[in-house]
Amino acid sequence: MDTPKKQYWKTKLHDIIYEAETPAGKLFDVVLLITIIASIILVMLESVNSIDIKYHNFLNISEWIITILFSVEYIARIITVKKPFKYITSFYGIIDLLSTIPKYISLIFGGVHALAALRALRLLRVFRILKLARYLGASNNLVNALKASRAKISVFLFAVLIIAIILGTIMYLIEGEENGFTNIPKSVYWCIVTLTTVGFGDIAPQTPLGQFIASLVMILGYGIIAVPTGIVSAEYSTQKKSKKKSENQKVHLNSLSCVNCTAEKHKDGAQFCYKCGHNLHND
Repeated sequence: MDTPKKQYWKTKLHDIIYEAETPAGKLFDVVLLITIIASIILVMLESVNSIDIKYHNFLNISEWIITILFSVEYIARIITVKKPFKYITSFYGIIDLLSTIPKYISLIFGGVHALAALRALRLLRVFRILKLARYLGASNNLVNALKASRAKISVFLFAVLIIAIILGTIMYLIEGEENGFTNIPKSVYWCIVTLTTVGFGDIAPQTPLGQFIASLVMILGYGIIAVPTGIVSAEYSTQKKSKKKSENQKVHLNSLSCVNCTAEKHKDGAQFCYKCGHNLHND
């Protein structure tokens, strides 16, 4: 059983790491955010051969320093909670592990330097550090609107696919192999690229009739872009109206993290964890 002194130390460290409303917690989050940004910059610089060749030693040492800091943070997060396995198997726990182990793996296996790019996963931590989760309501409304619109959008996309196949076949018959339309699938590919207004330019119609049809396809493409936007916007408006009805019942959440199960998003003034019942203020 932990002694009172050890228990106090673990509780204090837990407050620094998991809480964002204390001065120490805010400082920890700022330092962590700077470290994450530095890590991502190093990953990008390492991918530039000219920079990597010239500053390889500096980049390698910096990478090791950041990896060790992330490792210490990962271990600290584990030892400051009563149920470490829950943190290890949580979303952020897995992200922390995946973004930390590549450098260690490179010591055992050669040629896995590209795994260092996994450190970019640390950017997902920004959502937690800046407490952006509380502002994700708008994105949830958009997701719900997309889900509600999936039937209409599916029918629309199916209709677009049929149009692309028909027009692609027509262009194959008009232009022929001599103008780059060597087969129907390639002609359909050209039609899809043109409809979406991407226009790679690898295939282009040469005959006047083909160019006329291509012009119609381009104009049609602009009209097609607006259709799914209108469908989703209508559903989004419906979601927004539904949300307004429940605004009076909105519950304000704080950044308290349960030391027992690491659960977050507790109500303001909550004394006990909503998930495991552990006291949030006294260990």
